[in-house]
Amino acid sequence: MGKRGHKTARRGQNWGRARTERQDPHEVERTNKLFERYYNELKIVGDDERHKFWEALRTDLPNSFRFTGSRGHALAVQQRLMERHIPKIESIVYDGENASPPEAIPWYPDRLAWSMNTPRRVVRKYPPFASFQKFLVAENSVGNISRQEIVSMIPPLFMDIKPGMTVLDLCAAPGSKAAQLIEMIHGGEEARVRKVLENVPPNDRRPLDSAGLEIDAEKSQASVEEDYADDGRATGLLVANDKEWKRANLLIHQCKRLNSPNIIVTNHDATVFPSLKLRGLGEKYLKFDRVLADVPCSGDGTCRKNLNVWRDWTGGNGVGLHPTQLRILIRALQMLKVGGKVVYSTCSMNPVENEAVIASAIEHCGGPDIVKLAQTDDSLPSLQRRPGLTDWKVADRDGRFWSSWEEAKEANKDGSDLTLSRLRESMFCNKFTSVPLNHCMRYYPHLQDTGAFFVAVLEKQTEIRATTQNTTSAHKSSKSSDQVQQPPQIPSSSTDLEHAEKGEDLPIHDLAPANGEMNANSSASALKRPLDGADEMETEAFKRPRTDDNIRSAEGRAESRQMGETRSSNGPPEEVFKYLSPEHPALVDIYRFYDVSARFPKDRFMVRNATGEPVKAIYYTSELARDILVENEGRKVKFVHAGVKMFMKQEVHGREESCKFRIQNEGLPIIEPWLGSSRVLRLRDQGTLHKLLKEMFPKIIDDEWTALRDIGEPLRDLSLGCCIVVVEPDGTANGFLERLVMPLWRGLKSVNLMLPKEDRSAMLLRLFDDDSPVVNTAIDLHQNRKEASFKRPESPNQTPLNDSKPEVSEEENGSGSLVDAIAVEQKLEEKEDAVLSGKQAAMDSKEEAAPGVADEDDNFNKTI
Repeated sequence: MGKRGHKTARRGQNWGRARTERQDPHEVERTNKLFERYYNELKIVGDDERHKFWEALRTDLPNSFRFTGSRGHALAVQQRLMERHIPKIESIVYDGENASPPEAIPWYPDRLAWSMNTPRRVVRKYPPFASFQKFLVAENSVGNISRQEIVSMIPPLFMDIKPGMTVLDLCAAPGSKAAQLIEMIHGGEEARVRKVLENVPPNDRRPLDSAGLEIDAEKSQASVEEDYADDGRATGLLVANDKEWKRANLLIHQCKRLNSPNIIVTNHDATVFPSLKLRGLGEKYLKFDRVLADVPCSGDGTCRKNLNVWRDWTGGNGVGLHPTQLRILIRALQMLKVGGKVVYSTCSMNPVENEAVIASAIEHCGGPDIVKLAQTDDSLPSLQRRPGLTDWKVADRDGRFWSSWEEAKEANKDGSDLTLSRLRESMFCNKFTSVPLNHCMRYYPHLQDTGAFFVAVLEKQTEIRATTQNTTSAHKSSKSSDQVQQPPQIPSSSTDLEHAEKGEDLPIHDLAPANGEMNANSSASALKRPLDGADEMETEAFKRPRTDDNIRSAEGRAESRQMGETRSSNGPPEEVFKYLSPEHPALVDIYRFYDVSARFPKDRFMVRNATGEPVKAIYYTSELARDILVENEGRKVKFVHAGVKMFMKQEVHGREESCKFRIQNEGLPIIEPWLGSSRVLRLRDQGTLHKLLKEMFPKIIDDEWTALRDIGEPLRDLSLGCCIVVVEPDGTANGFLERLVMPLWRGLKSVNLMLPKEDRSAMLLRLFDDDSPVVNTAIDLHQNRKEASFKRPESPNQTPLNDSKPEVSEEENGSGSLVDAIAVEQKLEEKEDAVLSGKQAAMDSKEEAAPGVADEDDNFNKTI
């Protein structure tokens, strides 16, 4: 799993408590009588803790972050924090007291989530905090650390995901939870692959090098969670979906940081998510082991940072979203395997969006014997929570509270009250006596200094059978003239599912919203945060890295348009996924040049253009991802991302023996264990690694190769093209702790690690505590020569130097072309940023909240 990420943000670098960006928190009155009266009347907390509850809601959130990627790699980065930065911070004394360093969140597994409450004035004053901040920003930029609110980390932990499972995230953007899910799917993978390699005959693999911290950390996990069907590689799948394509674009960016071949991103309305056909099973469709329904909500649990909640709160927000939330949850249950789990979550405290949705969904599916509300007391016991509500009132848009459906219906006999016409029987608690709603989980800010959140775990006991309209009182629609309800249009894939498994899809005509409310075709995920006002937001923090890190590079888009790819009228170009034949000449040449083991599959490589030819890049997916993409081609399933870039075209002119494709950093961890020895260099010298990271294009001509010490001579004798550097732990106190693999280009006169500058800078800081700039010797040399060539002649008799062609280095002429390629790619990426991300990107990265709720303060803190 990779480590790529977006570029360092220019804003949001205060690592104390978060604050709202557009408003001074001291100028916002954090009080709302209606808001407070509603939740006080509901008694969501006891009288003895009510004061603490409201006081906590009126304070700013602490900042929190999570170490991401494979468990072993995350622990290696975490170790740097604990050994290098925490002791320095603990040594700070201010106002006669020791500074409070970041602290691990006690209930999060392996101490991989941390929070920090240090005041800003302290953070800004003392150098150890500046060093700590550089570390956080650098690791965040390459995807090793993710800013995420504490409560946002909770839902994936209750999904109990094991390797090999299929998982659906219905409302996935901006992607922080999806990242957790894919990490779980890959759990123990590196240790499993290592174990497989140890059992491969020595003649069929290269000699094994030393295992690092990342392998040791996953051994216990690999031993209890077996997933060896694909030589230890993860066989599970995450389908991450979002309705709004711009948010799906951000979701792609977040998921790509993990470089997983086991993820597919789709762009559909979650209420009618299409069924995915499986390969070779006739009319069978994919059912998921786990589904996450982190639905759009009013977001009043985010009022510690979205301060406009205090000003704009109304009960009507929850009432308007209830039908859509209910439809999403029912669709999630339909897509679930028997014995599987759905985790439903919101960042709202309103029971209309929480317990009412849970109870109504269970009733619509046939009751607790069909869908069980699971009890979770034994899971994460140190995580403080409160049980779900069993009694509540419904607040309408006009600020009135209603105790029962009968009371509200009586008050609107003539149907003239439009506000009451928006209420539904399913919003009230009176009829849900058979559902143990106390099994739901509520998280409040005073319990462990977080935002407010709601989580429920549902288990599917048996298949859900369709019921006809009005067969039970629970399914009867209101007869009010202003509540005429039309059944939503179900996509063809849902019809296919009914044909394949009759009775599975429930009719949901009675869940359609009334006039004036959000309908099923509205963007579910768009309500997670407002999209208006994007013109006022900065976008610098959300630009993609130089490599193809968001849908595809500008070059690839231009290429696809030339290849006949079409663009929809209101969205991005439709993605094309074409798999290569295992005998394609490009793959045959790649396997020859890199001596790839025959055990590594050849039938999972694809390109993203309509011609099906590897014009620029070759991508790799898991077997299940491939089968789904192939079987559902032409079925109007909107796939917007799949695959990890494995190879990029890199011409080596005049060297026929070289391969035209170099291995990409993103895909290297997947294929590296199966490469032969011919183009693999083992590195143990720290000075050599420091030089390779610090200098771009160091020379190896004449005797300059000796500066690279243990890999200098092998490089000198190696043919042109891409090779792999394996950094081996040596077990010594001053040696490397973690095994690292990196692609390196061997040119005519120089070599270069094929890493972007932000990756180099992060590794220099993490491994060597070096925050000085990376040096590009090729560009510096060319600039010096260019300046010299244009100097004025010292005497009239001298020939002007600018009459002659300036000398260019190997990297700039046809034999290397790396500098030119980087420059061209960077310009094209900038143009793509303007087209695809633009001013919308900043707003798309904000927290999920109802319209009118303030933007999130910290654009790194993609909490919900």
